[in-house]
Amino acid sequence: MRDKLDEVNVLAGGGQWAWPAAVRDIFRPRGVNLLVAESVGEFVNIIERRRIHTTIVDMDTVGGGLATIKIIRMDHPLIPCILLCSAVGEDLLGKALELDVFSVIDKPVDMGVLREQLNRLFIRKYDSYIFSE
Repeated sequence: MRDKLDEVNVLAGGGQWAWPAAVRDIFRPRGVNLLVAESVGEFVNIIERRRIHTTIVDMDTVGGGLATIKIIRMDHPLIPCILLCSAVGEDLLGKALELDVFSVIDKPVDMGVLREQLNRLFIRKYDSYIFSE
């Protein structure tokens, strides 16, 4: 079933995970645009210029992932966020919950888990099955 959304844009931080595999296996086959931001400023600039359906933020980026999400939430509180983190603990999960993060995914990122979380997010938020098998 083809999706109801015209153009799907996912904005992600330029962290140290498997972007080429994500593009090849998850995004390109579905016609999803993966935009990459290298800084908080780039996140904000891209969000202001393009319709972004979700963000993927790496906790280990310069400035910190939670700080990036806080800044995004100031002007764009409804954009869903997925947080990638190499050390998931109760404290981090509590903070992510306070910021209404959709999902926290362990690093190294398992592409199957990422696709599954994107599928759940797009079904719930957009009634879209673009990330279904």
